[in-house]
Amino acid sequence: MSGGGTSGNIRRVLVFTLARLAALFVTVVIGVYLTIVIAHGGGELDDLRKAQIRSEISEAFAMDDEFRDLTPEERNKLIQTEIEREETRLRLDEPFIYRSADYLWQAINLNLGHSEQMHSDGGSRRVYHIIGERLPATLLLFGTANLLVFFSSIFFALFLSRRYGSRLDRSVVALAPTSAAPGWFYGIFLILVFAFLIPVLPSGGMVAAPPPVTTAAYALSVLKHMLLPVAAMFISSIFISIYSWRTFFLIYSSEDYVEMARAKGLPPRMIERRYILRPTLPPILTSFALMLIGLWGGAIILEQVFNWPGLGTLMFEAIGHRDTPVIIGAVVIFAYLLAITVFLLDIMYAILDPRVRLEGGKHS
Repeated sequence: MSGGGTSGNIRRVLVFTLARLAALFVTVVIGVYLTIVIAHGGGELDDLRKAQIRSEISEAFAMDDEFRDLTPEERNKLIQTEIEREETRLRLDEPFIYRSADYLWQAINLNLGHSEQMHSDGGSRRVYHIIGERLPATLLLFGTANLLVFFSSIFFALFLSRRYGSRLDRSVVALAPTSAAPGWFYGIFLILVFAFLIPVLPSGGMVAAPPPVTTAAYALSVLKHMLLPVAAMFISSIFISIYSWRTFFLIYSSEDYVEMARAKGLPPRMIERRYILRPTLPPILTSFALMLIGLWGGAIILEQVFNWPGLGTLMFEAIGHRDTPVIIGAVVIFAYLLAITVFLLDIMYAILDPRVRLEGGKHS
């Protein structure tokens, strides 16, 4: 009986996992395809690219002395032949609807092609290499900030739940609305104060120029440059997180089973860990997931404010250059990062909440 129950539980967990993966994959596909359509203007960008091709080819031939000796008919024919060859290479002679489906397939498989204007620090024009250089910086910055917010919020929320109504508790409640402002908003003020009025921290970048030679000095330089952007994201999220999660703790601490545990004389720390913190983690994870989505969404502006060389800055530069392959590639990576984040949180939710794990995602 127990063996059958265990296998049934495993089967339900697998069904839940596959269902969530399928739902997230469909979401990513729809989002990426819409990005492809928007980035190409529904096909209208093709006309601009054709005009740019014609202009570049005409200018290149105009600087050739041999080209000037040809008759006007020969010049036009040679230019037209080269234009048609370039349009065929870029597949601009095909209907956009066919190319968009191929772009989608290539993007989902991370076959992102070559950049039209940009290149990596190593000189490569492959979008995969360009994004690969920027991705670690974004993961480092946002991973550090998110983990710091998560664990700090839980610690202080538990602390305040024990001191409900205190002056500190009222102060946090009063400061909760400050989280309505995004991280880049606070970043501007932090730069003004700590980079200009009190110049103790760098205003932007990821490392000093020239970069330190030793590994320890390089790591310290990166840490110093991370302080302001991490602080900006921390300030924009911490108070509302503490307020929300402290409310969860207060609600669960008034449950009958918690009062019974106190009546039995169990230690307060054990009651918090076993009867308050654990059942509260599922809604906390849901709240944290929503916060993560908001932080990822603000990556472009935040990285621009701090000149942080991550995916957000890359996308901003690609938009300025109208580099469609890089734009699509960055959106694909952001979509996958969001999907992975939500998926991992779903798995943690299923582990923490037996009703999700055993009932395939449906609460009993």
